[in-house]
Amino acid sequence: MAGKGTPATALLTKRKVAHTVHSYEHDPRESSYGLEAVAALGVAEERVFKTLVAEVDGKLTVGVVPVTGQLNLKALAAAVGGKRARMADVEAAQRATGYVLGGISPLGQRTRLPVVVDASARRFDTVFCSGGRRGLEIELAPDDLVALTAATVAPIAG
Repeated sequence: MAGKGTPATALLTKRKVAHTVHSYEHDPRESSYGLEAVAALGVAEERVFKTLVAEVDGKLTVGVVPVTGQLNLKALAAAVGGKRARMADVEAAQRATGYVLGGISPLGQRTRLPVVVDASARRFDTVFCSGGRRGLEIELAPDDLVALTAATVAPIAG
């Protein structure tokens, strides 16, 4: 993996946060990046989280939810004190985060966006989230994920 670091992995190393990097060969035909990670890594699906970018009252906001769940947009808006939410335009999400779709990490984003992590993450000692590219997952403690992203924790998965 030399030379294949990402802003997410660089942040974890810089902050000396305990984590494990897991990589696998991404299949470009795969439509669900999160479920692909579950199958490739052989971990419980409720421990693998996807990073979704939405607009809350016109401001980009990140929701981190289990790959098997859906982002509840009303709950996301409420968690950040907003009224209305909708999924963000893919190009806007990629531009703001610096990552490509399927590889958007909540960590090390180009623009610091508000982050909300689903409360279910706290049920586990470690969770998995994107490491910043397709085929790269980071395993870390949910409290470290919350601290590094200055996230709000709320029930946002439907």
